[in-house]
Amino acid sequence: MNKSISKYWLCQIGGWSTYIIVYTFFYLTLRTKEQPYFFEVLFLDAFIGLATTHFMRYFIQKKLILQKPLDGQIWYMFLTTVGFSFAFAFISIYLEEVLNLTSDKFQQLGFISRVLYASFGTFLFLIIWNLIYFTYHYIEKSRQEQLDKVRLQSLVKELELKTIKAHINPHFIFNALNSIRALVDENPERARQAITELSNILRSSMQGEKKETASLQKELNIVKDYLALEHIRFEDRLKVEFDVDEDTLDQPVPPMMLQTLVENAIKHGISKRVDGGVIKIISDFKSDEHQLVVQNTGHLNGDFNPDGFGIYSTQNRLMLLYGDKARFEIKNNSDNMVEAIVTMPATTL
Repeated sequence: MNKSISKYWLCQIGGWSTYIIVYTFFYLTLRTKEQPYFFEVLFLDAFIGLATTHFMRYFIQKKLILQKPLDGQIWYMFLTTVGFSFAFAFISIYLEEVLNLTSDKFQQLGFISRVLYASFGTFLFLIIWNLIYFTYHYIEKSRQEQLDKVRLQSLVKELELKTIKAHINPHFIFNALNSIRALVDENPERARQAITELSNILRSSMQGEKKETASLQKELNIVKDYLALEHIRFEDRLKVEFDVDEDTLDQPVPPMMLQTLVENAIKHGISKRVDGGVIKIISDFKSDEHQLVVQNTGHLNGDFNPDGFGIYSTQNRLMLLYGDKARFEIKNNSDNMVEAIVTMPATTL
């Protein structure tokens, strides 16, 4: 089966072939006298140059230089070029001596002097090679970031139409309105407060998905309004606990994500239990990460759908915002509780 040559090897072979052609052209057209072993040395240097730049690429990838800040990349590029220039020159001069390809002109110089002299020339070629390599990857990285941003914006637009149906579904609105209607006569003040809570949730649902992130404080306010409305329906069957580190309140989180996880906990946990249960929301720092946990009384069973919209949207938004730096899992814990755990990079404020 034929395999296409990668762009990297096409550039490597093409670049060093061009090096041979250019030097041959100038030698044949501009030389004043023949140089002993010119072609042997030329092909030897091209081979060494190809091998050196390949190992230099391996070093760059191994040390994750391309993942460093731009000013750090420039500094490492210069140091890497200097180091491999000496290596290139040393190997080239050494092999020329071993293969007896050194001209009389250079035999008068010592080995170290010839290496230092040759390193200036090799530095020029390697710095050009590195500039091309780093520029290519910098452009590719910028292009990928733009693509990810476009994908995120596309996903946000796609989710906008699903927000009311998925996050604030008609059953919840119907139940909330019924609860408010029952309160109108017996507790008018609470009924007015419930209308305000429902209004806040609907407004946040319609506006929240247009943003990439929101502060945890704002998301908690939405969740508290939501739980207050659900408490009217479930009464003593619903108990709510918060364990939130105040230092995490300014941390950015995907909008409506927390509310989605709490709604899933109500729908799949509390509402299916005759005696209800507990919803517990935890927010804390773990090492250099922000961990957000929603727990509910219950147990995962065969009815659990890992591809449901709430879980699907949470996983995709975390992936697009943070890549592999964020994680999401939902599982049973040892306290007869189901917990949904979101782990995100902590932001320094």
